[in-house]
This record gives sequence, structure tokens and C-alpha cells, in this order.
Amino acid sequence: MRTAVATVPFDTSVPSCPWWTVADLLRHVTQVHYFWGTSVSVGATSPQDVPRVPPVADDELLADYDTRLAALLTVLAGHDPADEVWTWADDHSVGFVSRRIAHETAVHRWDAESAAGVADDIDATLASDGIDEFLEHFLPDVHDTAAAVGGSVHIHCGDVAGEWTIRPTVGGYDVTREHAKGDCALRGTASNLLLSLWRRVGREAIDVVGDAAVAERFLAATNLG
Repeated sequence: MRTAVATVPFDTSVPSCPWWTVADLLRHVTQVHYFWGTSVSVGATSPQDVPRVPPVADDELLADYDTRLAALLTVLAGHDPADEVWTWADDHSVGFVSRRIAHETAVHRWDAESAAGVADDIDATLASDGIDEFLEHFLPDVHDTAAAVGGSVHIHCGDVAGEWTIRPTVGGYDVTREHAKGDCALRGTASNLLLSLWRRVGREAIDVVGDAAVAERFLAATNLG
């Protein structure tokens, strides 16, 4: 990510997140690294345990990013994944934090490279696990105005292991890791499937088989705001 943001002006718009400039993106990722690194370091029991830090000037952004990332990696390396820490999920472990940081950074690295015009795929194995994480932790947060999906969805990675079937239920979804026929299927590389779930790429980046309307509603349902 650092390489990409260092090659473009900080006021460059991020195409996949048009409300952000490169400077905004870099600040966001740096803040995420700081928050979780500090949270694990102090053994936070609530987000209030992490002191707020003032934003730095643009000419300090890259140095601040480097500092916060190095501190995060040092803290994570010094903790057992089973150690307990506050998280917003049911899983209150350092392992959850490491996984969340890996996936958030990977997607934002793609955002940064997209702004620089050099976006590479996310590593396939990492992206497949990212799909699994998305379905477990983010899919249940449905946007208030989302239309009912109205059918089942099968997701199938074409370049690495990874298959899931998602069936709408009353108040949520039933997600199973299995090969099964859905009302629609989303197929493609693990990277493109993950990026489509995060609404970074359009439907043209993946293959949609079956009921395209179900696919559209499914991809639009999650609250990512």
C-alpha cells in the first residue's frame, strides 16, 4: 500500500471510495493500525481504553503510517492469538484482530493501488479467507433500506478452495461451507469475489449464473457505510 500512495498526489481521488482522497485513505488505515495495535497492547476491555491521537499533517502521513504499522506488527507478534482483547465481534481474541487487520489492509491496499492505476489482485488464499470472514461478520449487517434477497446464493472461487451457500432466513442468513445449487451462483477469482462483496468492483468482474436479480439484491444488501 505504501508504495502505491507514495507515487500519486495525496489529493488524488480513490475510485473505489470516491468520498476519499489518497490522504484520507492513508489516514484511515493508519488510524486502524494504531487503534488495534494499541488495543492489543493495553489489553483493552472497551474502545474507550484506546487514547485518541490528533491527525498529522500531510507531509507526516507516510512516516506516521510506517510507525503505526511497525508498532502493530510488533504487538501482534508478541501475543498469543488466543489472548483476550475487546473487539466489536463475538470473538474477543487477538487472532480475530490479526485476521481483521489482514483483510482490511488487503482491501485498502487494493484501493490505494486503484488510485495509482496499478491495482493487483489480492492473494487468492487470503481473499478466500476474506470471503469467509465477510460472510461471518459483515453479511448479517443488512442495510435498513435493502430489498429482500429473495433467493439462495452460491459463491465459488475458481482459483483456490472456497465455496459457500447462503440462504436467507427470517432476520438473517444461513451460511454453509458447501457445494450446493443456489438460485444464483457467483463465480470468479477469490480476489474479484471478495472485492465484489465489498462493492469495490462491479458484477462484470465475476460470473453470475442463474437469477441475476437475486445476485444484485444480495450484493447490495450489506450495510457497508
